[in-house]
Amino acid sequence: MSQPPSAIPASEESAETPTAPTNNAPPPSYVKLAMRNMVRKRATSLFHFALTAAGLLGVLVGLAFLDHYFNS
Repeated sequence: MSQPPSAIPASEESAETPTAPTNNAPPPSYVKLAMRNMVRKRATSLFHFALTAAGLLGVLVGLAFLDHYFNS
């Protein structure tokens, strides 16, 4: 018996579709990109860190003041 005309042998199918070279390296992670950006833009990173630290300290001091004021 012969194969039906619609069936393509596996050897011909793989020969018709060329495979592109695949890059197996995963994309850089978010942490790696963030660290690289932090090193590259040092002044901006330090400014944002100082602003965040001052804001957090202000919130904590404000909450401590309100707690002391309302619980005295």
